[in-house]
Amino acid sequence: MELALYHPEIGYYARAAQRSGRAGDFVTSVDVGPLFGELLEVQLAEMADILAACHAEQAGRPPDRNPAANQPNSASHFDLVEAAAGNGRLSADILRAARRRDPAFCNRIRLHLVEASAAARAEQVHALGAEGGRLASSSPDLPASFEGVLLANELLDALPVHQVVMRPDGLREVYVHASGAWLRTVEGPPSTPALEAYLDRLGVVLEPGWRGEINLQAVEWTRAAARHLSRGFIIIIDYGHRARELYSATHSGGTLTTFTRHTSAGPERSADAPAWLEDAGERDITAHVDFTSVQAAAEAGGLTTLGFLDQTYFLMGLGAATADAGDLKRRLALKTLLMPGGLGSTHKVLILGKGVGTPALAGCSFRLRVT
Repeated sequence: MELALYHPEIGYYARAAQRSGRAGDFVTSVDVGPLFGELLEVQLAEMADILAACHAEQAGRPPDRNPAANQPNSASHFDLVEAAAGNGRLSADILRAARRRDPAFCNRIRLHLVEASAAARAEQVHALGAEGGRLASSSPDLPASFEGVLLANELLDALPVHQVVMRPDGLREVYVHASGAWLRTVEGPPSTPALEAYLDRLGVVLEPGWRGEINLQAVEWTRAAARHLSRGFIIIIDYGHRARELYSATHSGGTLTTFTRHTSAGPERSADAPAWLEDAGERDITAHVDFTSVQAAAEAGGLTTLGFLDQTYFLMGLGAATADAGDLKRRLALKTLLMPGGLGSTHKVLILGKGVGTPALAGCSFRLRVT
């Protein structure tokens, strides 16, 4: 999965600046239009105000709506860090919305785009257009330290996973083996005791024959994000489940799959040739996120969970129901973002805070519900 997606020369994501959209292989919330970024900007602006109030309280003075005017330098800017930023389209939508709605907030933003693909990074300034001056860094790595918001939209599902299967004699790991011109899977002992420890920590018991994916990298990324964030918020948006559902009979075949031309993996060639092995390097490969483990890693790193909910309810709290629907294109975009069974319910939103208390956030004001 690491090689097929991220190898600098042959990796699926490394070779193109953009893989999603109508002409791509799958659709994200960003692809339906700028409305997603406009709604996120409402939440980010509120979070910036909360951080400004924290600085004012620390300094012993009333908060000012324009922190750049009379507050310390540490409060005069707001770091927006987007992980898996691609060519920067989402951040561009956010910045343009901020410029229209709240220029003072927009002028405070220092943008950091984190993206592994050099091809995508090369397109970021073009995507940002007139807001290119907000770009403070573009790198494969998180900034060493930042204060503001870290936004990760559909990052964790594309991090390489371990696939395991329970057999009568115990847990086995699924490996990829090159057999002539073909790739096939073989089973062997787990590559690390961390896999069994992961399931034990969750209290998960897989029945014989059940498969599942374990995303150790998602946990490590969350721990690193908690370290790099000095104060502020993390917003993780992805498709997945709590562990009790992910590792259950409902998903006993595992969730590892591929997408190409908006179609998921087809039929398996054989028991040892799953569809996700087809055309390695030419397709997206993805697995559902275990939000229980991500949340636990965040809290162990000093973060506080402020909300976990469906994307539908998150966007409703940000004013989706009263947003200017405008023309037919925007009305269809709003429907796509909110629709149950689609992006609205398959995508979950996990909001975390560090050093900001437990504020009541607009994105959590409609309903804290996970379907």
